[in-house]
Amino acid sequence: MAYSQSGQQGLYQAFPGGTGISAEIPELPPSTVKNAYYLMLVGAALSIISAIVDFGSRSARMAAERQAGAGRLTLAQVNAGVDLGYAIIIAIGLFTAGLWTWMAFANKAGKPWAGVTSTVLFGLYTVSELFTLTQFTPSKPATAVSVSGWVVGLAAVILIWNKASSAYYKPRVNQLMGNFPGRGQFPGKYSQQ
Repeated sequence: MAYSQSGQQGLYQAFPGGTGISAEIPELPPSTVKNAYYLMLVGAALSIISAIVDFGSRSARMAAERQAGAGRLTLAQVNAGVDLGYAIIIAIGLFTAGLWTWMAFANKAGKPWAGVTSTVLFGLYTVSELFTLTQFTPSKPATAVSVSGWVVGLAAVILIWNKASSAYYKPRVNQLMGNFPGRGQFPGKYSQQ
């Protein structure tokens, strides 16, 4: 079974009123979206740098844990605990870098869900940073990288929600929602051959 449009087999009938909305979609993202894209890639790099900085403080953490666990834990237990903690930190850093990169490319492509998802992830990042800074005493370099990552995320979210950026995402939303009467119904009549 094939559908035809003007006698051409395998093509669907065009939407009523023209070829559709795709002609209205800007091909290139505006500078606000491009800048948000670059900032998100910087955020990914900062996530990796943060994991490296945290791992660099491993010997200081080992000494602190040995002193805190003196008499209760063996040296092997302290080392295993610290190693596990750093493995988790590195895994979280890589995962976070992956999220930054995914959101960068999704926003650059104009995916309608990417702006909202980026904003939600930034909110979670903010809560995580506040928890870390209030519950732990990270080193000065770790704090500087962490705060820099937060500022980069804030700037990217502001750029995503900029008016020029909204114009880039909006036609795509209309296209996904089906910009024709009677949403959920197929427009026109198809001829079967």
